[in-house]
Amino acid sequence: MNILIVGPAHPLRGGIAALNERLAQTLAQAGHEVEILSFSLQYPGFLFPGTSQFTTDPPPPGLRVRARLNSINPFNWLRVGWQYRHLPIDLVIIRFWLPFMGPCLGTVARLLRRPGRRIVALVDNAVPHEARPGDRWFTQYFLGGCQGCLAMSRAVQADLARLAPGKPTAYSPHPVYDSYGDPLPKAEARQRLQLPADGRYLLFFGLIRAYKGLDLLLEAFADGRLKAAGVRLIVAGEYYDDRAKYEAIIDRLGLAPYLVLATHFIPNGQVAWYFGAADLVVQPYRTATQSGVTQIGYHFGKPMLVTDTGGLAETIPHGRAGYVVPLAPAAIADAILDFFENNREAAMSQGVAEEKVKYSWPTFIGQLLAVGQ
Repeated sequence: MNILIVGPAHPLRGGIAALNERLAQTLAQAGHEVEILSFSLQYPGFLFPGTSQFTTDPPPPGLRVRARLNSINPFNWLRVGWQYRHLPIDLVIIRFWLPFMGPCLGTVARLLRRPGRRIVALVDNAVPHEARPGDRWFTQYFLGGCQGCLAMSRAVQADLARLAPGKPTAYSPHPVYDSYGDPLPKAEARQRLQLPADGRYLLFFGLIRAYKGLDLLLEAFADGRLKAAGVRLIVAGEYYDDRAKYEAIIDRLGLAPYLVLATHFIPNGQVAWYFGAADLVVQPYRTATQSGVTQIGYHFGKPMLVTDTGGLAETIPHGRAGYVVPLAPAAIADAILDFFENNREAAMSQGVAEEKVKYSWPTFIGQLLAVGQ
């Protein structure tokens, strides 16, 4: 087929762009002709909390990316939609993760609809983590332009059923993020990060936003048992939230000696260092549908601790591949202590390896193409 993927891609950075690129590569390897229609302007500056929307990593090889969409210019939506309307495209896959994108992507979806062509939404979130006025209308407008949806968690599938009753919707979990290189031996990863080879390390990875609960994890470190056990926390990711809030917790609890702070955007080539150095990956999210961090953890074979919210518990069997705990610092601390004091790493790493097979790319692609039929 001729397939058009609409969504961010290189030089835009982040997990959504990375998945779009990996999706395009997998479809191309299966014999399809694939192009990514990306953004010339994804977010206006005042809406973007980070330092840059762009990566310095080289482009993935073999991809055809056209950066043409402007998320805030309706005339651009009309022009680009008409340009692509008459091209020989069989399937359009539109990535949807934020209601802000609803007007742009919904308009393009409507312009691209033609007899014999299928418009499918690949949905990360139907309901945003941080609500804003107009969210519901923007999402429903987008969904109205699509003929079917693939949700990457059961929680999102349920949201879609409420927002677009009767819309054909399938479910397939987020596939493994395997585009960040091969796993590194723990000793080598720690050497690259200049960490002691024999330490006990947790990893909090990804953009630091309020809903991701880093403050809860820091509060868990007030538990003297973790300090006594020699546990350290690596925080690897850029602040998209008020840095001062977290620094105040660190100062109040005296946590500086127990933290390794890499609070900048982590280049793709260094992701393996941070996951390789960790014993346990911790995701103390307040809200979640699914998480790309979980699928990076599966790729690198790491046990994970997640909070029992949204779709996170769907992907981590408690006691087998990690922990699913209540949204409370004490519960987080108890699980971390159990992991180290009872030497759970080997058994849980085996559980991770066994669970990982559920999140293969062939399974995901099969489900996605089925929605497009």
